[in-house]
Amino acid sequence: MHTGKYVFAQLVEFLPQKFFQRIVLEYQGDKYVKSFSCWNQMLVMMYGQLAGCDSLRELVSILEVHSRKSYHLGFGKSGITRSNLSKANENRDYHIFEKFAYKMIDIAQKKRLTREFEIEGRFYAFDSTTIDLCLSLFWWAKFRKTKSGIKMHTLFDVATQIPAFIHITEARVHDSKAMDEIPYEPNAYYIFDRGYFDLAKLYHINIIKSNFVIRQRGKLKYEVIQGDELLDGPDNILFDQVIRLTGPLTKQKYSGKLRRIGFYCHEHRRTFIYLSNNFEIKASEIALLYKKRWQIELFFKWIKQHLHIKSFWGTSENAVRIQIYTAIIAYCLVAIVESELKLGRTTFDVLRILSASLLDKTGIIELFKHDEKANNMDNSIDLQLPLIFSGH
Repeated sequence: MHTGKYVFAQLVEFLPQKFFQRIVLEYQGDKYVKSFSCWNQMLVMMYGQLAGCDSLRELVSILEVHSRKSYHLGFGKSGITRSNLSKANENRDYHIFEKFAYKMIDIAQKKRLTREFEIEGRFYAFDSTTIDLCLSLFWWAKFRKTKSGIKMHTLFDVATQIPAFIHITEARVHDSKAMDEIPYEPNAYYIFDRGYFDLAKLYHINIIKSNFVIRQRGKLKYEVIQGDELLDGPDNILFDQVIRLTGPLTKQKYSGKLRRIGFYCHEHRRTFIYLSNNFEIKASEIALLYKKRWQIELFFKWIKQHLHIKSFWGTSENAVRIQIYTAIIAYCLVAIVESELKLGRTTFDVLRILSASLLDKTGIIELFKHDEKANNMDNSIDLQLPLIFSGH
């Protein structure tokens, strides 16, 4: 099936091209375009992400060296220059790439829904990461006297480890404001850090029959309706209470009952207090859900280290958004390939091997078999070395 095809060309086959073309038609992305289409543009940007290019100059230089392979990689027949790629990123509607990113997110989530998780249901962690920018170049994103920056607010599917929703704002936008943009699902669980402690917004989640778990911020005035102050129970749960807020402002913002759980973490040697509107699942499960929130921190760290969203290849807001969305598309593509081919590797492992083999003509499955054999040989050599040096 993949005989003679470059690894990158094999990856492209996992992308729903017809769906992409429908989006392009909707936004007239290829109107007046003669050679370098939106599809070509996205593939070039994805190649740059997977190859780990630090700049537009580096990406174009690599493509120039391999210009004879350009057509077979899906980049089009004409040569790619910094000028035409830069203009495409500046002028073509970023919504094309945003919509396609959500399609890839949907595919990746469905592929990974079969993964086992400790609790039944849909669970999302919501958080943001700030990306600092140069003020003189990114003046449109100013948030301090000498700095520019943007925030990537992300709703992360904890079970599938796929970002479900992304909202990009200027860095000065407060985290809690982004809560209004979340596409809430009835009965799903939403996990927040203390930075999102806004009782009015949490009450809205309660009204629409969704669930939330959040760390308590500051001191709250409340009355205990039910539950013991201290429990000598398992799972390090110190208390599990049903409370009602009594402060003049707080009870106005959240008039319903809340569940208040105290959990002692031996690792950090401290007590964490969680609030939730769910009274059905175990207290230990609520503590576990909050612990899973750290997966979004790992996602931010991973995507900043291994895909390129810290150094941008264009300075306009449109170019920045296109680069972020192509990074998400690349992340989802790697996750889809891992699931579809049953590679049994971490996303990082799959990315590492693919990045080093984009211009190889080996089938992807064979590529991972070779890597596994190489690892087994390395382990065999490691086991033999002590014998060699001991004289046996």
